[in-house]
Amino acid sequence: MSQKDSVCSRSYFVVVMVFVHVYILNVMALLLYVYYTSESAHSPTDSGALPPSGQGAAPPQGPLVPSQPPSPEPVSQQQQQQQAMVLGRLRRLEGIKVGHKQKVDLVPNKIHYLKTLSLKPLLFEIANFLSEEECKLVIHLAKLKGLQESQITPSDIQQEAIDEMDISKEEIFNLLDYNQDGQLQMKEVLTHTRFGDGVWITPENIREIYTGLEADPDGNGLLSLEEFKQLNTNAFQTYLRQRGVQKSELVRNSKHTWLYQGEGAHQILRTIRHRVIRLTKLPPEIVEHSEPLQVVKYDQGGHYHAHHDSGPIYAETSCFHTKLVANGSTPLETSCRYVTVLFYLNNVSGGGETAFPVADNRTYDELSLIQNDVDLRDTRRNCDRANLLVKPLQGTALFWYNYLSDGEGWVGEQDEYSLHGGCVVTKGTKWIANNWINIDPDAQRQNQFQQAVSKYTNEEGPAEWAVDNIYKDLHVEL
Repeated sequence: MSQKDSVCSRSYFVVVMVFVHVYILNVMALLLYVYYTSESAHSPTDSGALPPSGQGAAPPQGPLVPSQPPSPEPVSQQQQQQQAMVLGRLRRLEGIKVGHKQKVDLVPNKIHYLKTLSLKPLLFEIANFLSEEECKLVIHLAKLKGLQESQITPSDIQQEAIDEMDISKEEIFNLLDYNQDGQLQMKEVLTHTRFGDGVWITPENIREIYTGLEADPDGNGLLSLEEFKQLNTNAFQTYLRQRGVQKSELVRNSKHTWLYQGEGAHQILRTIRHRVIRLTKLPPEIVEHSEPLQVVKYDQGGHYHAHHDSGPIYAETSCFHTKLVANGSTPLETSCRYVTVLFYLNNVSGGGETAFPVADNRTYDELSLIQNDVDLRDTRRNCDRANLLVKPLQGTALFWYNYLSDGEGWVGEQDEYSLHGGCVVTKGTKWIANNWINIDPDAQRQNQFQQAVSKYTNEEGPAEWAVDNIYKDLHVEL
């Protein structure tokens, strides 16, 4: 392992020392991201690194695997294409232009229209995708299954593990100092807290914490290396724990459950899955082996700050759903949700819009999302500043791609413009459901997964049991 890789690996727990509100597993992903984006900015030979991106739901990340078994043999581009041909090229719909409408065959003897809402990300709206009866039944099934909190209030961090980390304050500082100017600006601090679940830190919170900890004695809103060194490793953690955290201060405030849609599921859930296959025009076997239906309830005051449904893919990244068949171990995992199909299950009395802050922007820059204390990802304060707002209407579906095409008919880089969030519900209750289509950018791994899961469901036990085991880690992360 090189010195740089060693620094990156040992730095995963670092931000936990500073920001308790980010769970340990998500911080690992954050610092690996910082490391690679820094390399991309300073090393013209590192063509594999991707530009910065923002998690909320972020983006979803997994645990660091301590052992490092031998990696599988590299796969050539030709082999990748051959593997992709086993499953077929992934058909990708065309948006044409914003406002364009095209007919789509979803239900016999009924006409549906696919309306293009944006090109970056490629986003469509389908009115009346679900009937009122179907919406009510999904809500009823979710209530019967039982809903759980989508995010719990952060508790004490595993301080013993943190104490064992061998990392200097200078290394921490340099990783957080995005523009390498020798000072930590407030938006650099905020940007590095936008991954995974935890407390949603605002500029006011930063000032409050600085004051409470006397971290910024000159009061200029910047932390020098010397000021940074004065902070104890668990100073932020202790301060936030003593201060207390309200639900409204979390990255998201909702409840959710999962509904199995495979063979043997309720007929309505099977119908919705088949309808999604017709909508996306993706291979049925890929859709059938993707995540179950997630149903989410937002009570009054509920929200979900802007995030990506799936993270960027590096050479060291593996997908949750294919890790069972991957020959090796990687330090970073993500959900590999190629497509999101979101359903509105009821009409909301007030608020609850879906915001796409940077839809169809000319450029995407992580730091530019925060300007003069205005954070475009904050869906409790700044939803009205989003480039695109979609009002929740019962039965309407949104459909977008979280990744670009690789130009060869398979999955490419993350589409950073797919950043989105749920605006605060100001009156009433909001019910939605999500269907995510999971596809590994590595066509070979996806093909191995398809073969393995077919055998798994046919020979090892009921299909529902198999799906639950495949996605159990992802469900915990959500």
